[in-house]
Amino acid sequence: MKVQLLPLLKELGADVGEFAGVQTALSFGDPFKEHLEVRRNVAVFDISHMGRIQVAGDHSYELLDRLIPKDLSKYNKNTMIGPTAFLNDNAGFKDDVMIYKLDDDNYLIVCNAINRAKILNWLKYNAEKMDLKQVDITDQTESYAMLAIQGPNSNIVIDEILKIKDVSSLKPLEFIDNYHSEYGQIYIISRSGWTGEDGFEMIGEPSILAKIMTKLASKKIQMAGLIARDSLRLEMGYVLYGNDIDETTNPFEARYWVFTYGKKDCVGCDRLHEIAEHGVDRVRYMIKLKKGVKTIPRKNSKIYVPGTDKVIGRVTSGTYSPFLERSIGMVYIDSNHSLIGAEIDVEIRGKRYKGKLLDFPLINKCR
Repeated sequence: MKVQLLPLLKELGADVGEFAGVQTALSFGDPFKEHLEVRRNVAVFDISHMGRIQVAGDHSYELLDRLIPKDLSKYNKNTMIGPTAFLNDNAGFKDDVMIYKLDDDNYLIVCNAINRAKILNWLKYNAEKMDLKQVDITDQTESYAMLAIQGPNSNIVIDEILKIKDVSSLKPLEFIDNYHSEYGQIYIISRSGWTGEDGFEMIGEPSILAKIMTKLASKKIQMAGLIARDSLRLEMGYVLYGNDIDETTNPFEARYWVFTYGKKDCVGCDRLHEIAEHGVDRVRYMIKLKKGVKTIPRKNSKIYVPGTDKVIGRVTSGTYSPFLERSIGMVYIDSNHSLIGAEIDVEIRGKRYKGKLLDFPLINKCR
């Protein structure tokens, strides 16, 4: 996939690398600085690698209501539905997504880059299976770019630097569409993000968002890449598809409430009811290593009862948290040992390190 803003990212000093098969900005020289700027001030991410799929026309609601485990009837126009998910018949995650309700028969789905083709094909397959001929399913990913402005001062950037009015009054997960700005028409501006901070996300034509990004760079607003985005989401306990959830993981194990209790007649809903009745064998939590330990927990690192060879879980994601100044990780723990505050040992490259089992988020930074 071609990321439309890649030439500009390089011009602004990005260290470019591949994520989910896409060339994009991994950092702008100092991921720790970028991370802390989001927590303390504001920074800007290009997130155009995310998939954007439009579902419109008669019966589009019917299609999504069948495939999404949340009750769509509760959401008004210009609100975001999510996070939610597409599940398989066994209630495993096909993908976790955000859905913009543009109208009763017009929705924009933002999915993970790695699952773009899978979700596009899943939508088309089910539309055909349900004989919904009037549903128009269009991959808009390469037609638009996407930016995230994140941090406690994101309001200032929107109001004073970009002079985009009537947006800072949006509530979380609300959006406006077809906004006429001095840079051109912006397709969607939402109050949302994936960092745990207040912030805004924009979807628009690449030429227009390039003007906005250039303006912010000229005002010395910090540019940030995917390395900082990963450490920010881990501090909050947000999952990454392919690491922390996949088609073998269900929402109860993940403690990821992407569904409406009691919803029926959707793919995976019957299985969700069974899981709710019988319980799960493993549960998602966080770990934090002792202060001073710089070694990062790796995917599949084993978690032990301290001082024993009893394996009680495994790491799915790990990083160093610049804000906490600790190595942290996301883990799945045997449900019998999911004891918040308990000490654990984590084995990293053949050596064990002391840590503690904690709930998410690890920091209280939500708006």
